[in-house]
Amino acid sequence: MEREKRFLIAHAAAHDRIYRYLRRRAENAATAEDLCAEVFRIAWEKSTDSESLSVMVLFGVARNVLRNHDRSSIRAAKLIGELRPPEQHGDAEACSQEYPLREALHRLSPEDREVLLLKYWDGFSSREISDLLNTSATAIRMRLHRARKALAHLLQTEGAEQ
Repeated sequence: MEREKRFLIAHAAAHDRIYRYLRRRAENAATAEDLCAEVFRIAWEKSTDSESLSVMVLFGVARNVLRNHDRSSIRAAKLIGELRPPEQHGDAEACSQEYPLREALHRLSPEDREVLLLKYWDGFSSREISDLLNTSATAIRMRLHRARKALAHLLQTEGAEQ
């Protein structure tokens, strides 16, 4: 199969999942669209005539693109001297219900937050997450256990403070 056809098939199969992955982590839809376009630009450049693009490969590229974006954002915020508050979207009641969870997720370590988001928001299995993060499925299950425990502790602590 031609390289272009394989790319178009991979794009059709993974675009929506990649976009949703990025949208949940980016500050707005426009940024998520830009990051998604960057993922597929890189995938096109790295694809070869004999290699197909799997969803897991595209998520690996998306993860790297997101990390680069986050590093750039942090550098820009430090340069400006201010951090923007988390963007609120949706109606006020939904935001007030989601806020403790979002705040607790934000307070988790980046590693804990990442495994929880990959598991529960992106729907990956432990095996898929282990492939994506280049570690064993056993290590991912342990990280998930610790992350869930840390998140529960943060939610209980914040709930007690309010």
